[in-house]
Amino acid sequence: MTSATYRTLLRAPGAAAFFLTATAGRLGIAMTGLGIIWLVHGRTGSYAEAGLVTGAFAVAEALAGPQLARLIDRFGQTRVLPPALLAHTIAVVSLLVLAGNGSPHGPLTAAGALVGATIPQLGALSSARWSALLRGEHAEALPTAFALESLGNGLCYLAGPALVTAVGASSNPAHGMVLATSLVVGGGLGFAAQRRTAPPTAGAAQRKHAGRSLLRPGFAVQVGVNLALGLYFGAMQVSVTAFAVERGAANAAAPLYVVSNCAGLLAGWLYGLRRWPGTPRVQLAVVSAGMAVSCLPLLAIGSFPAMGLALAVTGLAVPPTLVLSSVLTAAAVDRAALTQAFTWLNSASAAGAAGAAALSGRAVDVYGASGGFAAAAAATGTMAVLAAAHARAARGRRINSGLPPRRPTS
Repeated sequence: MTSATYRTLLRAPGAAAFFLTATAGRLGIAMTGLGIIWLVHGRTGSYAEAGLVTGAFAVAEALAGPQLARLIDRFGQTRVLPPALLAHTIAVVSLLVLAGNGSPHGPLTAAGALVGATIPQLGALSSARWSALLRGEHAEALPTAFALESLGNGLCYLAGPALVTAVGASSNPAHGMVLATSLVVGGGLGFAAQRRTAPPTAGAAQRKHAGRSLLRPGFAVQVGVNLALGLYFGAMQVSVTAFAVERGAANAAAPLYVVSNCAGLLAGWLYGLRRWPGTPRVQLAVVSAGMAVSCLPLLAIGSFPAMGLALAVTGLAVPPTLVLSSVLTAAAVDRAALTQAFTWLNSASAAGAAGAAALSGRAVDVYGASGGFAAAAAATGTMAVLAAAHARAARGRRINSGLPPRRPTS
């Protein structure tokens, strides 16, 4: 396992089963937000109301996700997932019924929030299983496992919105939500059924100590990195669209997003194929610095080909950043709180994306697309500073303790 490839990882006992079922569920999760928009708009004819319900879904998902993860860390994945999935099904059915009956926006918004509060973060649960599976002498394979997770997540969020849009546009808008929920529940139940790879639960004393590990500086830095990455995502969504609209070709925004996403998928796949020099902290500092530098040309680019190239370059840094952040989180947090930790990273990214969408929207109104790209550059610059400071502090602690600096790993 120390020189693991994707194939050898998936050949580990039970690995393919939990990874594939979690990926099926994640595809449904990637469809749910847009599925709500199609459902509510199709029933009410109002994008404002659809946006309100979807916003309630996103906020509830970000806030309730870590609390559900805390229950999972305490009682185990196989015990908590089935009732959570039942609650999610009831919430979706409530939303479908309310939307079908033309209910006012208050109950619809509450139902949307309930859908978000009950949706399980299967990506975090899958990452926790990899961390439990690859322990001790197999720990060096964790970057490859997290790269595989990044690939699965990227493919789901590339295919999911396209799939739910195709279903919602060609048939009853409710069908997209039904398909999304079927994938979430089916994938989640299949995942929960894989008992032999489920992480063990901890005792009361271990849980108390594990909870305190979420306050460690190393984990706080990773939350900050993911918050900054979310700010980057949110700013780029607004800015790329504004760039295309300013040049009279609004339809060009979609191909630009595809270029960036495909570059990220390629980078994630390549990153997981080998061990790279430097410790994870140093690698994160280097990758985030490169991402910050690559954002600067976006402020001055005026053509679509140049913009596509620049977005591809910036997209290359995203998967390694996510992989390294997961590796450092697994090292910083006690195993009894890993599900919570990975879920907090997701929530931080979601919060950053939501906040950046509003802030960069104002910047675009005042300064045009370049104002939004400046916000994205500021976010990546902040991420680079956090990563560099963390790497420097870790090196200083080793020197002060009398230990030599760690040698790069190959």
